[in-house]
Amino acid sequence: MVGLLENIELFGQNIPWLEALREEGRNIFTLPGAKTEAWKYTKLHDLRCDDFVYSPSKFIEELEGVYEDNEDCGCSDCDQSEHSCGCGGSCCCGNHLNLYVDIPFEAHQIHFNNGKFVPLYPALPLGVEVMTLMQAIVEGEARNYVGKYIELKKYPFAALNTAYLEEGVFISIERNVKLAKPIMIVYHTSTKHNLVSHIHNIIVAENNSSAVVVEYYKHTGADKDRYFNNIVNEFYLSPKAEVKHYKFQEEAYKSVHIALNHAVVKDGAKYKSFCLQKGANLARNETKVELLQENANAEVNAAYIMNGWATIDTTTDIAHLSEKTTSSQLVKGVVGGEARGVFQGKIAISKNAQETEGFQQHRALLLSDTAEIDVKPELEIYADNVKCSHGAACGELDKEQLFYMRSRGIGEEEAKQILIDAYLTDVIDKIDDEDIKEWIRANV
Repeated sequence: MVGLLENIELFGQNIPWLEALREEGRNIFTLPGAKTEAWKYTKLHDLRCDDFVYSPSKFIEELEGVYEDNEDCGCSDCDQSEHSCGCGGSCCCGNHLNLYVDIPFEAHQIHFNNGKFVPLYPALPLGVEVMTLMQAIVEGEARNYVGKYIELKKYPFAALNTAYLEEGVFISIERNVKLAKPIMIVYHTSTKHNLVSHIHNIIVAENNSSAVVVEYYKHTGADKDRYFNNIVNEFYLSPKAEVKHYKFQEEAYKSVHIALNHAVVKDGAKYKSFCLQKGANLARNETKVELLQENANAEVNAAYIMNGWATIDTTTDIAHLSEKTTSSQLVKGVVGGEARGVFQGKIAISKNAQETEGFQQHRALLLSDTAEIDVKPELEIYADNVKCSHGAACGELDKEQLFYMRSRGIGEEEAKQILIDAYLTDVIDKIDDEDIKEWIRANV
């Protein structure tokens, strides 16, 4: 049993720059407290325990394309030899695991199982490459990207992720390549342990390329599974590249999910994201975008749905660092029970970023008297020729509309769901890809 910082053996300890980066992460990490401004609304009680478990390194198996059965498959109440849980020896046990996710759109699927990459590679078109992060580090592909722009002192969990830098994928899309189908990264988790997983992905889109990246966090274990998924995604968009990043998070209701999405966007490139969060007891999806060059664009949208005692945090920080850059944000939440929704949104415009436009809007729907919303919108402007705005609002379900539907024979819960679906329509409609949009809509 371990805490969040523990000495474990990782692959690549003989690579000086990698070990130096890991050590930097270890030295910087400290669990944010009540006095940490960026985390003051999001309490980290679930992480103040000492029973976390780290899995041993599997990089060699990943590199060689071998994925042998784990000593413990991770399936709750599963006997290792007999598989008495009824999984038939195929729950979380390597080669026999059926990882494919049935979704209503075609995608190149990549899989992680309990925090470990599964070396089953999709057939990708010419000009698109996927390899493990450690393979990219060993071959020199990743050195110019990994952690290059992330200020670890500002992101404690990115620092913790860096301290255990090993698992993840490196995806590159070559110049002028237009990927026809999305790349979908599926994170399967099924564990009876308080398992910690640190996954670090790097996505590089070269000049005039385009791709859709979908993340799906899928819990497949027992209802009371406890675990902590700590994710860092780095996106590097060269001039005129376009990346659409869609995320659906439905972790176990007792889990912790913390993710940092960091995008660097150059001349004329566009990063567009949408995140739906409806799982975990404690979840934070943080997006940092740096619009580095002229005409760079970012669109960051999100929705969250929660109940019980959960806390879901959506934090954004869009930095306009050059002229004629544009950004927009729309975040909508639905909060019931005694749950807490948090939105922290920042638009920062440097003195060089003239003729910039930045817009931000957060709205929330409260379903109970005990639900809570904490909102902190920010504008930080050092240029004088800009168009910027931010707004925040919260309200309740319209009682007259509810009464009208019930008077027409619609049950109360169904009527509430109809109103919630209608409330979230405009933010879900921000998704460009119709099949992905309908998949997200069906899971609201």
